[in-house]
Amino acid sequence: MAKTSGLNRTGTLSRITVAAITAALVGTTTAAVAADAPPSFTPAAEQSSNATAFAAAAVPTPRNYLYGVDSAGTIWGYKPVGGGVIQRQADNSGTGWTSHKHFTQVDLDGNGGSNGFYAVRSGRLHYTDVGAPRDIGGGWQIYNEIISAGNTGGAASDDLLARDGYGVLWHYLGHGNGNLTPRYRVGGGWDAYTQIAGKGDLTRDGKADLVARDKSGVLWLYKGTGNYKAPFSSRTRIGGGWNTYNALVSTGDLNFDGGADLVARDKVGALWLYKGTGKASAPYSGRVQIGTKGWNGFRELF
Repeated sequence: MAKTSGLNRTGTLSRITVAAITAALVGTTTAAVAADAPPSFTPAAEQSSNATAFAAAAVPTPRNYLYGVDSAGTIWGYKPVGGGVIQRQADNSGTGWTSHKHFTQVDLDGNGGSNGFYAVRSGRLHYTDVGAPRDIGGGWQIYNEIISAGNTGGAASDDLLARDGYGVLWHYLGHGNGNLTPRYRVGGGWDAYTQIAGKGDLTRDGKADLVARDKSGVLWLYKGTGNYKAPFSSRTRIGGGWNTYNALVSTGDLNFDGGADLVARDKVGALWLYKGTGKASAPYSGRVQIGTKGWNGFRELF
């Protein structure tokens, strides 16, 4: 009977043992590849903006999907269907995003619709339009807030704002391919805010604006200037009571009137829409509920 285990007389592994080890290695390698599969994203169809609703449309306000990232790292898309109503898509838009944070959508070709998004993993900024993310660069672990309010620098592409641990806000201009310019210092004191949001024009002057909530629950408006070295004017007070929300996010125009709207999630997980009015003195109308309990299941909305 032939020997079928251990070493044979020449000191080499038997063919059966080699075959068994090879099969085990192939199985292990396949499992490792599956476990290390990169995050993926399937973008929704771009929604055309209603820039003609504004007298000045230098910066069209987009009609983007609202996305949520759950604890499993799955991205779910919600399509705006008019009047502020959003509709969840049957299939997810991406998987594998458990380690990313600071998600924010961007329009890189200036057509009024999102092309992709930025997100940070292990201190490195990634840009994703379809499929796996592309590495943009390192050093982003110094920031605790990253957002694109739209085109805040005056060129065609959306730009990026980042707040560091000292409360200083920095401005990165978009190149149109996901890459960014060196940063410009906007100013200090931004650690006074617990939420920063914006996507497009709130005041109907053709400039992208920003809103920020302070620690006492007051919401402030920063009007855009279009100057990349000083992208915002002095703040004006919108109103108090905004501490009832644990997330504020804007994806642009959700009710199809051309204005930038704001979405707020309360502490029980309900979702509320504040429709943009176009007035700097009162940029939002009264809230309308667009989602019932359950939205706290998303660790990030963007």
